[in-house]
Amino acid sequence: DFMDRAKLLCSLGQTVLISNFKEYYKLVEYFSQYSKSRMGLSMGVNNLIEIFDEKYYRHLSGGILEAFGKLFFKDLRVYLYPMQNEDGSITNSENLKVHPRMKELYKFFKYNGKVVDIADFNPGILNIFSRNVLTMINEGKEGWQEYLPPGTAEIIKKQSLFGCETEEVLHKDE
Repeated sequence: DFMDRAKLLCSLGQTVLISNFKEYYKLVEYFSQYSKSRMGLSMGVNNLIEIFDEKYYRHLSGGILEAFGKLFFKDLRVYLYPMQNEDGSITNSENLKVHPRMKELYKFFKYNGKVVDIADFNPGILNIFSRNVLTMINEGKEGWQEYLPPGTAEIIKKQSLFGCETEEVLHKDE
């Protein structure tokens, strides 16, 4: 579904960069070669929690500290989109739980302004997760369109993205 996401974003007039960087610090390191300006990364709570998982940095001689040195070099900021929990409460940078060994490292970045909450969010869409919508599309379930911005469902249907097969597309093949 990765290429379908890129096609959809391009159809909506967005610029898409595709890279083979799996780690955020490598992406920031790459862009730092071409810009002296401050950079920011926008991400959800789950992605930020993943960044603080040491397993991604075992191959580095300096481990997670080396990766974070590269990531937060040049005054980078992480803009954090909140998450709604099953009980309706909101997780943001103030109440985010990271592994106990990472707690002090997280606090360092939080209190030095490197992790900033996105305050202007729509609480009405916090319960929408792309993986759930994708599953609905793949399984041909009804109602997935209501979770998308206006015009997006039409593009998905027209271009048969994410395994979406409309009757119109099915009849063309006959």
